[in-house]
Amino acid sequence: MSGIHAGKTAIITGGASGIGEGIARRLSSDGANVVIADLNGALAREVAADLGDNTLAVELDVTDEAAVDAMVATAADRFGGLDIMVNNAGIIQIAPVAETSYADWKRIMDVNVDGVFLGCRAAARVMIEQGRGGTIVNASSGAGRRGVPNISGYCASKAAIIMLTQSLAVELGPHNITVNSYAPGHITTPFWKGIAEGFSKVMDKPPDEVVEMFRSTVPMGRFGTPEDVAAAVSWLATKDASYVSGQAIAMNGAEFPY
Repeated sequence: MSGIHAGKTAIITGGASGIGEGIARRLSSDGANVVIADLNGALAREVAADLGDNTLAVELDVTDEAAVDAMVATAADRFGGLDIMVNNAGIIQIAPVAETSYADWKRIMDVNVDGVFLGCRAAARVMIEQGRGGTIVNASSGAGRRGVPNISGYCASKAAIIMLTQSLAVELGPHNITVNSYAPGHITTPFWKGIAEGFSKVMDKPPDEVVEMFRSTVPMGRFGTPEDVAAAVSWLATKDASYVSGQAIAMNGAEFPY
């Protein structure tokens, strides 16, 4: 295949829908071999089949240490190495802190923090052994940079990703591995539809009013799209971004200027 990522291999966790699917499709169109790792194996296989050859679907729970290690090893064996690791999988719960169980808090941390750590660690091991550098990109959020009521666990988990990213960028820099994160604002996906419905319940407002409330805070006047995020992720994996590392790149239409 031709394209700016021709010959490279990329893994995207949570790659079967939403932002992850957008990233998978963009990297595939840019020439990369793409591994779509998702808890929904059937949907991952559908997306992989649509993208055609040079694509592999893997059913994956990102909190399963052995499964993450095996998935990364399988991808590297199948395509001759690993160049791009996108740790995109994540979950959210919307509830006041007084109504949040410890089990729910732990589940958010398990997926959003531990899952990203496991993906970073597995990718780093392969990339270091290869000796040709690489790119790791992690999913943070605008909610990881400022507090938002009713999603305290999600905010805390995404803030942790920013610091994990910065720490790994320093540690892996000598191996020519860049580590960055993307921090989206409101992106139009099924995930955000669920968020609107969740806030609708805790705020006692119709979902349409909640959506408009969020839209009104974006100076650019529109929500982002998975393609907006995917374009930036693709760029982070190019030579043009080879000196960019340790960053949490906001993609929010200037909703909050950092």
